[in-house]
Amino acid sequence: MTDTSLTIENILAPELTLCRVPASSKKRVMETIAEQIQQHDALLSDTQIFTNLVARERLGSTGIGQGIAIPHCRLEGLDHVVGVLLTLEEGVAFDAIDNQPVDLVFTLIVPKEATSEHLELLSQLAEKFNERAFCDQLRQCTDAGSLYRRMTAETS
Repeated sequence: MTDTSLTIENILAPELTLCRVPASSKKRVMETIAEQIQQHDALLSDTQIFTNLVARERLGSTGIGQGIAIPHCRLEGLDHVVGVLLTLEEGVAFDAIDNQPVDLVFTLIVPKEATSEHLELLSQLAEKFNERAFCDQLRQCTDAGSLYRRMTAETS
């Protein structure tokens, strides 16, 4: 069976799941995300990823409230969706809609020709992060392995 639908499980790699990352600012969070993606896939430019994330952020903060941000952007030359999950050691100012610091970040990098399927994935993420108990479970993870398993576990 070839299921090509985009799900969190399909786009998040264990190597791109980081727990309790030290970050002093929104800019530093974006730099860390770009560096991690580039380390995971050397064909992708960390500079281009960072620039695109910052450009998207200028259109309006991706801080959705309750300590959560879902930064996202399109990337020229990308042929698959990349997800990155970070929990931060301490919350950082992110211009979130509720003005609360952010400590839970899920980043979505999509191909330049992104389709409505990608918007659906963004919607899935927002829905998942809307569950306070789920977010609390993510925040309680102390290592990347448990964070990855919790994020990709089917919710019942």
